[in-house]
Amino acid sequence: MQQKNKVLLVDDHPLVREWLANLINEQPDLQVCGEASDAPRAYQLITDTKPAVAIVDISLEGGSGIELIKNVRDHHPPVAMIVLSMHDEALYAERALRAGARGYIMKREATKKILQAIRAVLAGKVYVSEKIADMMAEKFVEGPASGEYSVEQLSDRELEIFQLLGRGMNTRQIADHLHVGFKTVQTYCARIKEKLKLDNATQLLHEAIRWLEIQQTK
Repeated sequence: MQQKNKVLLVDDHPLVREWLANLINEQPDLQVCGEASDAPRAYQLITDTKPAVAIVDISLEGGSGIELIKNVRDHHPPVAMIVLSMHDEALYAERALRAGARGYIMKREATKKILQAIRAVLAGKVYVSEKIADMMAEKFVEGPASGEYSVEQLSDRELEIFQLLGRGMNTRQIADHLHVGFKTVQTYCARIKEKLKLDNATQLLHEAIRWLEIQQTK
């Protein structure tokens, strides 16, 4: 009997996990070994089940998929991480790969590409769309643009807080959500304002809401 590669599913939407589980368990060489909706539970399952692949969303309950990927990279390097997300790949794919992911797929992609990505990372390859591969190659050749300020300049944690602001969370709620101190979030907000050339908290909030609305229309 063929030995199956274990796949862990990490997404805060039960229907997404159910869809992925049905897709993966139909494959003769793949088997879902567990599911999680938040980063702490996902990390515990990775420790316990030692999957070959973990499919992770960026937005999770009580934490960030990017931070989970970094944690797994540091402590469980054999696990190949694939991001499956609704977030714009032009902004998040490179961040995910830098964090330690081996692939990035948009949720709107065909199911065939999800299976292709899983088998690619199992073979030791990196899987991204042609668009992202071209974009990253262009950035490597030409280097980053100078004199620009944009959301791309934000660190992973700064971007996460910026996104939560856009969702309508206040500073205290963000601190509770991320399990960090109130003053820590204030410090991040100050850095975001500086990087985006914003004068005050009101401008920061308006820019975060505007940015999130743009992302949701892509």
